[in-house]
Amino acid sequence: MTHSTNFLRLLSLLIFIVLLALIPRYAQPYTIISLNSIFMYIVLTVSWAMFSGPTHYISLASAAFFGLGIYVSAILGDKLPLLVVIGFGGLISSLLALLVGLSSLRLRGMYFTIFTFGLSELIRHSVLWWEVNETGTVGRWVIAVDNTTVYYVMLAILLITLVVTYIIKHSKYGLALLSIGESEEAADHIGINVNALKIIIFAVGTFFMGATGAIMATRWSYIDPSIAFNPLFSFMPVLMAIFGGVGQIFGQVLGAAVLTLLADLLLTKLPYYYMLLYGVILIIVILFLPKGLVGLKEEVKLWLRGMKQRYENT
Repeated sequence: MTHSTNFLRLLSLLIFIVLLALIPRYAQPYTIISLNSIFMYIVLTVSWAMFSGPTHYISLASAAFFGLGIYVSAILGDKLPLLVVIGFGGLISSLLALLVGLSSLRLRGMYFTIFTFGLSELIRHSVLWWEVNETGTVGRWVIAVDNTTVYYVMLAILLITLVVTYIIKHSKYGLALLSIGESEEAADHIGINVNALKIIIFAVGTFFMGATGAIMATRWSYIDPSIAFNPLFSFMPVLMAIFGGVGQIFGQVLGAAVLTLLADLLLTKLPYYYMLLYGVILIIVILFLPKGLVGLKEEVKLWLRGMKQRYENT
């Protein structure tokens, strides 16, 4: 790849970021709300794939880390500045991830997946029990923040998440994560500190989940455990990463953006058939596009090459 190609790509990216920054000046309020949802799911998806993509450890605890960020915002939102609250949301989620990593990342396969989903449900029911028995009420009011502020904060979190993911992916740590996914025993034998690397990268990804939960909580005037720890926040990042292409950052972004827009469209146009159509589309993509949407280009090339060979043989 030439330097001119790299320069053009970087220039295009900077122009795109500037355009995103200018959108609130000209877009309708509904567009800002929709983009906030897209940014949220992109961050959740890329953060999930940061660890789970290369290692093949399928975590279903995203809802736990996202929900903790939401509750941090609800508890501290009226006591601390917004950016401090967001930082606390990410930090507390990372601390939980460190504890989870120390206790569970020795598990593998479906055992790790079941453990992480159980953890998310345990936290949800524990918070519910605490509110019912200790505070005497279920749910909390959240300090509201205007959609434009949420938009710019989410855009900043999104860009930082993408930069951190790119740096990790193209560093020696990214190669080490890939080796863990291929053969954890072999990675351990060649000198990689497997457990430490898994725990650290797992915690890094969850920081962005918690920070996203803290800022997105301000969009809702009221939250409770069923809202904050909704299991959809655990399953959707996995589906979105698979849908777009779990092995590439662009695929993860594309999958999250397309599925979020598709969900909004189906929910608006066909509310009674929304989940059915959504599920059918996901099944079709998973069955016929195992590499996700980013693999579609390669599939088309192979199909055209086959058509060309048939034509030349006739």
